[in-house]
Amino acid sequence: MAGSKKQAPSRKTGRSGEEPATSLTPPVFDIDNPTLPDEIDKKALTGGGYPYARKLKRKAYEKELAALQFELVKLQSHIQKYGERLVIVFEGRDSAGKGGCIARFMQHLNPRHARAVALTKPTETERGQWYFQRYVAHMPTAGDMTLFDRSWYNRAGVERVMGFCSQDQLADFLRDAPEYENLLVQDGIRLFKIFLTIARETQLKRFHERRHNPVKQWKLTDIDLAAIPKWDEYTKAQHEMFRFTHTPTAPWTVVRANDQRRARLESIRLVLNAFDYTEKDASVANAPDPKIVGSDERFFYGT
Repeated sequence: MAGSKKQAPSRKTGRSGEEPATSLTPPVFDIDNPTLPDEIDKKALTGGGYPYARKLKRKAYEKELAALQFELVKLQSHIQKYGERLVIVFEGRDSAGKGGCIARFMQHLNPRHARAVALTKPTETERGQWYFQRYVAHMPTAGDMTLFDRSWYNRAGVERVMGFCSQDQLADFLRDAPEYENLLVQDGIRLFKIFLTIARETQLKRFHERRHNPVKQWKLTDIDLAAIPKWDEYTKAQHEMFRFTHTPTAPWTVVRANDQRRARLESIRLVLNAFDYTEKDASVANAPDPKIVGSDERFFYGT
């Protein structure tokens, strides 16, 4: 793409270029100890300034989810009828709930025209390609939608923090990603970029559950374990990603996801609210909850 090569990002981050504040050290956490510290457990929902003190009750959640999924079926019919293309990128820290959100999106959709993409690490051939090339292959055709469980933003998060890419590769990505997304949107793709944020205590509790719940142990990876002491590094990476890639053409929307049920509902509502489709129920597909969904500095750089 055109343009001179941008220098690797400096250490400054945040809305004013300030270094992000170091997060408070949580209580001593031993993931192998079957007992989760009380302080972590108590803050797992309300940590990071989450606005709700209680989780959404299951009965209310299931009722809202059923109504929203019915609207998603209507939206899919609209997309097929008019040949639209929808791409939804889900990003966030490990254990933020990306897979759960995608599963609820996909649950009642026609799988021939909606698919979730979660790419593994690149092959030797893919490493020799243009970075975005393997993602281009998964863009939807007319009438289809693609949901990315992580995406090209791996480079701005996991690859950066874990040292899987160089500073030059990171700088190239942060320069090129907005241009790449601009091309997608100009070609008619409806692109949504959703970032799920969680509190540190929330992440620790979810990792702990993965370690000690036999049916969830497969979810705990070496990358998850390596992420535990790297909270601040991921925060810095997240802030710089927003600074470089939140654009008018392809903006980010943050969903506060300490409560997974609310996060799933509001992520679906965010997408539905952006479309006009036949027989849309505006009382269901209305604007998402502004307490936990937003695209301003409070959501990007705040607690």
